[in-house]
Amino acid sequence: MENSCPRGYPMTGTYTPTDHERALDRDCTTLSRHVLEQLNSFGGDAQDLSALMNRIALAGKLISRRLCRAGLMADTLGFTGETNVQGESVKRMDLYANQVFISAFKQSGLVCRLASEEMEHPYYIPENCPIGRYTLLYDPIDGSSNVDINLNVGSIFSIRQQEGIDETGEALDLLQPGRKQLAAGYILYGPSTLLVYSIGKGVHAFILDPSLGEFVLFAEDITIPTHGPVYSVNEGNFWQWEESYRDYIRYVHRHEGYTGRYSGALVGDIHRILFQGGVFLYPGTTKDPLGKLRLLYESAPLAFLMEQAGGRASTGTQDIMDVVPEKLHARTPLVIGSKDNVALVESFIGERARQDRGED
Repeated sequence: MENSCPRGYPMTGTYTPTDHERALDRDCTTLSRHVLEQLNSFGGDAQDLSALMNRIALAGKLISRRLCRAGLMADTLGFTGETNVQGESVKRMDLYANQVFISAFKQSGLVCRLASEEMEHPYYIPENCPIGRYTLLYDPIDGSSNVDINLNVGSIFSIRQQEGIDETGEALDLLQPGRKQLAAGYILYGPSTLLVYSIGKGVHAFILDPSLGEFVLFAEDITIPTHGPVYSVNEGNFWQWEESYRDYIRYVHRHEGYTGRYSGALVGDIHRILFQGGVFLYPGTTKDPLGKLRLLYESAPLAFLMEQAGGRASTGTQDIMDVVPEKLHARTPLVIGSKDNVALVESFIGERARQDRGED
């Protein structure tokens, strides 16, 4: 049967959508729809990932709403007086955001466990475990020291398939390299709330439209520049780094074309580099030889994203995605961003290693 056209429309020629129609298409490309289109499937696995991303989006909306009203609400800003498993002071927004993710996924029916840097052990949802095949790993609020001064903060997330039935409750199946991730991304809370994600099919960004209450498509198939001008690192730790990192910083200080940008919020700095190119560094120090970033909750999810965007992520000597954690809260140094920038940092590390071995 031949296709027929509505009366008044030509049978031949190319139809060009109007700007109004393009805007409507964008508004209709919600996060859940986009996931299904990426997978080109409406099967069980595709619907699971779409549902999981919807729960992450819900958590992001709740946290964004809380942050927008933080200065107007009691018991929102400041510290709780407690310390987390990392030995770090806990802020009230850390606890709130952590509980938001737990509450959002209790209703999912899909997630059996949640693991967060704010909790010593994974949080199990017994009612989900008979059918829940997934684990959510997350940093509920990254850069929480920025909350009290109204600067940007973020959330980082990673989805992994649960392997086995985890009878001991130790989640040992999570001690695997980042290439086991099914999806990863971050939510950036700033002038706008942005959600950036990948399910292994490119990197895509969505912006929260408060009038719709939906994350709608903002940028698709994001590609990081091969080289960029930005280097992002806390230079206040300069004298605590290994000499190779100091060599790199001396290099960028002496050459044109580099600019330092560091916000104290990992998500914000990574977001800038993703779009503008450059490199983010968090080296180990004399006090913390492996640095402070957690592999499962921060480094591996961001490495997954960066590789999908055409960038790289390294410890300085090994691809982050190949690192196998020895424990749930394992830490690792991080060098992440444009391929050329990461390679340059690695060249300084390699050169120092050769000198230390007495090689020419």
